[in-house]
Amino acid sequence: MGIGITLGSHLTPLARSHIEQSDVVFVAVSDGIVEKWIEGMHKDVRSLQPMYAEEKSRTRTYREMVAAIMTEVRAGKKVCAAFYGHPGIFAWAPHESIRVARREGYPAYMEPGISAEDCLYADLGIDPGELGCQHHEASQLLYYKRRLDPTAYLVVWQAGFVGIHTAVSNDAGNSAYLQLLVDRLAEDYPLTHKLTVYRAATLPIHTPRIERIALGKLVQARIEPPDTLVIPPAQKLVPNTKMLRRLDKLARAPA
Repeated sequence: MGIGITLGSHLTPLARSHIEQSDVVFVAVSDGIVEKWIEGMHKDVRSLQPMYAEEKSRTRTYREMVAAIMTEVRAGKKVCAAFYGHPGIFAWAPHESIRVARREGYPAYMEPGISAEDCLYADLGIDPGELGCQHHEASQLLYYKRRLDPTAYLVVWQAGFVGIHTAVSNDAGNSAYLQLLVDRLAEDYPLTHKLTVYRAATLPIHTPRIERIALGKLVQARIEPPDTLVIPPAQKLVPNTKMLRRLDKLARAPA
């Protein structure tokens, strides 16, 4: 289940009831204060954060999370795994836990939560339906040939981990990795194009990070794992005149 992004503000009554009524609660959240807050709702809260370690692959960490969750499920306990934001967005372990549980005959489902994407739209005043919005994980833009549309918004997630395979690394935000990302984005956007470095607020006393910077200056900025890049359109929408004529013809046709 998802607890949302901002402490206390985003947890729904239903999500809270899942925490309170479970036998065991696992937590993977963004802040130690948030973890302590959840501990106040249940007597058996187990943090998944210690599974992260320097130079340890993210794949191994996520598999260990699934194993820990499933151990309690197989023991016949009612298990709640609380993840920050939305548990199904950029989170392999929640999806895999549900897949494994269902495959083994246990009932399992995902309770959604407010995600960083939801906060992004609110904080930056973006309506994704106005010009369109594409989302990509930063490393995927380097690993694969993805087609970008510069007439729509582009949201690049996990820029602080671009090109890095470990969940905790001294290389996070390394300018050499960021330069590769800049080079890739420069194939579709001018280096002078302004983007926003965004980070949602996790505590009510915090404000979101909203820092505007030119693409070519990105390597000079401090990009950390929670940061997201939001790139506005660099080109105007081009009318599809052929399709517009066909639509007009349909509109004029007798009923």
